Amino acid sequence: MNIAVITGGLSTERDVAISSGVKIKNALREKGHNVVFIDVYMGYNGECDPEKLFKENADLVAFNGVTENVPDLKAVKASREGRADCFLGKNVIKICQYADITFFALHGGEGENGQLQATFDILGIKYTGAGYLAAALAMDKGITKALFEQHKVLTPKGELFKKNESTDGWDYFPCVIKPCSGGSSVGIAKAENREEFNDAVKDAFSYEDEIVVEQFIEGREFSVGVLGDKVLPPIEILPTTGFYDYKAKYQAGLTIEKCPADITEQEDKTMRNSALEAYKTLQLEAYARMDFILDKSGNAYCLEANTLPGMTPTSLLPQEAAAIGMDYPTLCETIVNLSLEKYR
Repeated sequence: MNIAVITGGLSTERDVAISSGVKIKNALREKGHNVVFIDVYMGYNGECDPEKLFKENADLVAFNGVTENVPDLKAVKASREGRADCFLGKNVIKICQYADITFFALHGGEGENGQLQATFDILGIKYTGAGYLAAALAMDKGITKALFEQHKVLTPKGELFKKNESTDGWDYFPCVIKPCSGGSSVGIAKAENREEFNDAVKDAFSYEDEIVVEQFIEGREFSVGVLGDKVLPPIEILPTTGFYDYKAKYQAGLTIEKCPADITEQEDKTMRNSALEAYKTLQLEAYARMDFILDKSGNAYCLEANTLPGMTPTSLLPQEAAAIGMDYPTLCETIVNLSLEKYR
């Protein structure tokens, strides 16, 4: 197949997306596919002959790896030729229209909030993962929480706050503050008291105009992936720094992951069932990953759903797939095939 792998974008997870994309395009080529690798925002300014680019397996993305710092998006915008306001870079649509399917190696922002999915639907371009509605629902943590509560998916109690709206009514500590639509733990903080809470709220609002505040659940952190109708084994996340933040997620050696996790059969069943229910509640397709906190009583609190899970060298979904004997190239090809089923 001819597969376009699009990456980059303009979210705080830009570098993570490119790191995922590098592995994905290499894996799909290993499986014998022709792959063009392109930054959805930077595009390609050269002579664009899609047939030639796919035959050449063209790499059109520059990347120096994921650092411990969030990308400087102003610098990214300034480096773009022409500095146009359009999110889609030059020739991205032309290349994706030629492809049999486009693999979304994207995280956050327009790549994961349903906008790009809706655009591709209108243009008749096939793509991997959830459709526009499911992507939009899962991206908004406030809507996700409301749907989980409605469908009896256990989740921490919380509230949604808009910028310039008073948060004085929140008096439950410790708590967690997070941007409503962010990812990779950017802007997320735990507050033990009012002073820490006010600082965390201010920081979260520097990323977005809406935030979610929720009760802190003491327990162990897990993630559970879903591939089609198959639920993968839970993976336990043990950050050596004490908090699973952006740095801990993407710098090797700062987090220990265990899969299969050291849990009881009932705890395993509880998380898998909840992951599948969350997947169905948000109308997800092809694949996704749900994050959990397991408390001492065996209650599994679903925190959120990831419609385009990380596929970096330290990501969780590939480790879960490996636990059932699925290597990385096979995982990528499986995602492609499951996504193509949406169009049959």
